[in-house]
Amino acid sequence: MSALVIVDTGCANISSVYFAFKRLGVDALISKDPRAIKAANRIVLPGVGSARQAMQNLQQRELIESLQAVQQPMLGICLGMQLLTAHSMEGDVPCLNLIPGEVLPLLADGLRLPHMGWNTLHSIAEHPLMAGIDGSDYFYFVHSFGVAANRYSLALCDYGNDFSAVIAKGNVAGAQFHPERSGKVGARLLQNFMEWQP
Repeated sequence: MSALVIVDTGCANISSVYFAFKRLGVDALISKDPRAIKAANRIVLPGVGSARQAMQNLQQRELIESLQAVQQPMLGICLGMQLLTAHSMEGDVPCLNLIPGEVLPLLADGLRLPHMGWNTLHSIAEHPLMAGIDGSDYFYFVHSFGVAANRYSLALCDYGNDFSAVIAKGNVAGAQFHPERSGKVGARLLQNFMEWQP
């Protein structure tokens, strides 16, 4: 049994996520084997690119049912967070439906898209994942779609309009930003995830 499995979604940011956990002393296993995912203590679902392609990759790897049945703590990162919701307008594709939500194009109010660079969070909920994180901390974002703010939002980010920066329901959570590229405060979120007991 591995303490942490990073799901091999066929996306590009897997190695940087792996090394971010390595810096925390966590030796993760990168795998697309449903048995390894089921046996893991914790799971990370990374992703970059389009929702339609990512869901096709999960379908081809026969991982959708495994991920929908997850009982242990799971964290989606960037596109991985969006895949946790019910539906994405990026390609009009149904997602894993683990956290209610809709992925919409960012309403950037004339700001450049994609939203790329450092930004702060606000409306931060009291939750173990957000321990030690406040509105003065900057996180690194790269995206053109976002999860609409809803009751499962643990933090929002403003880029022309608000979108969900962190979401959670039960044992499943997601971060729209890249914690693996967000320095010490990103590492704090990953450490919080490793200590989280839903």
